Amino acid sequence: MKKWLTGISLAAVSSMIVISGCGNQANNASPSPSTPAASAAATAAPKSAEPVTITLNGWGSSPEETALFQQVLKDFQAKHPNITVKFDVIADQYMDVIKTRLVGGEGADVFFLDAFEAPGLIAKNVLEPLDGYVKPEFDVADFEAPLLNAFKGKDGKSYGFPKDTSTLALFYNKKDFAEAGITKVPTTWEELQDAAKKLTKADGGKVSRFGFGAAPELARQMFMIQAAGGKVSDDNGNAAYSSPEALKGLQPVVDMHLKDKSAGEPKDLGAGWGGEMFGQHKASMVIEGNWAIPYLQSTFKDLDFATAELPTTFGKKATMAYTVAYVMNKSSKHKQEAYELISYLTGKEGMKTWTSKGLALPARKSVAKELGFDKDPLRAALVAGNSYSIPWQAKETLPTIMNNFNNQFISAYQGKVTLEEALKKAQDTANKEIAASK
Repeated sequence: MKKWLTGISLAAVSSMIVISGCGNQANNASPSPSTPAASAAATAAPKSAEPVTITLNGWGSSPEETALFQQVLKDFQAKHPNITVKFDVIADQYMDVIKTRLVGGEGADVFFLDAFEAPGLIAKNVLEPLDGYVKPEFDVADFEAPLLNAFKGKDGKSYGFPKDTSTLALFYNKKDFAEAGITKVPTTWEELQDAAKKLTKADGGKVSRFGFGAAPELARQMFMIQAAGGKVSDDNGNAAYSSPEALKGLQPVVDMHLKDKSAGEPKDLGAGWGGEMFGQHKASMVIEGNWAIPYLQSTFKDLDFATAELPTTFGKKATMAYTVAYVMNKSSKHKQEAYELISYLTGKEGMKTWTSKGLALPARKSVAKELGFDKDPLRAALVAGNSYSIPWQAKETLPTIMNNFNNQFISAYQGKVTLEEALKKAQDTANKEIAASK
């Protein structure tokens, strides 16, 4: 239990995403709705008409999102009058609380699970595989494949269905582009580098506005590593980012800061994160997710901005995906009713209500299309990235791998050590910690 509870509860980026989710497995086949899982016998019982109360654990969100979520639960209970849903918000140390409750036999029937944490819980055999409950009308193939695959185990079974998502897109200041004479949005990383130089403003040798605002952390840089042919972790869960391919992928990010002087991180100019940096006009371009759109629209009402798909990297389309699923406790005493809840929340009707205001984006292709997000001026780029996205996920050792990467990569970004030195130290330290935890 001690080793299981060790580590951070949620990635920093995940906590931002839920206010609004390894390797790209998009080519894996979707599970057949008619294929029974090993637990099918346990799920074959007809839905009970007796009153049942099931518990649902999740985290808090904005008042507007809370109202949407309560509406979805109200709609579910109207259709299932025998099922009462008790929603219990875990306000702090979410994953630590979830794991402690599961170990103690007090876990909720259903709970939110970030893709970042999914491999660890799936490996602990505490989640119920859902394939045997699925009916054809649920339409599993409607989910974006990378998001669906993020919650599959090594056995190929689905242990959760995604409730929403966001990829990353390029946010750019339209006025800055016009003033710099940039008429074409960058579609390659080389074009982005060139645009960043033209957009950077310096007063007396001191930068007052970067052309590009960067986030020097693994959650935002993993797609650069993989686009160059590198890996974050190997098949055994060891860190694997000290490789020529990873170095190739990350060097352009470092060079824009140290050589071109055209990119900087938010704290370089006193901002807290990329969206704030962009809104305060301290960067003309940033790479952010859907969560930045309502923030920018409400906080910086006069900002004239647009979005585009991320520029290709080494000739490849790539972006990250951050997603969360509903999963079922394997020890639930009300599995059929728990699945009825999961099925509604991640079904087309429930997901449409939940994502209707664009605070979160649908994980289903049909819902994104029905709500018009695939044509939305600001969200279309985010929706387009779903099909080729890389979920923010690796092996169950990702927390250790991430922490060591972030600790060392920032030193390289700031020019204190070479990138090669930083990656080697991060990998060596991470793998020592992983070995010690076994």
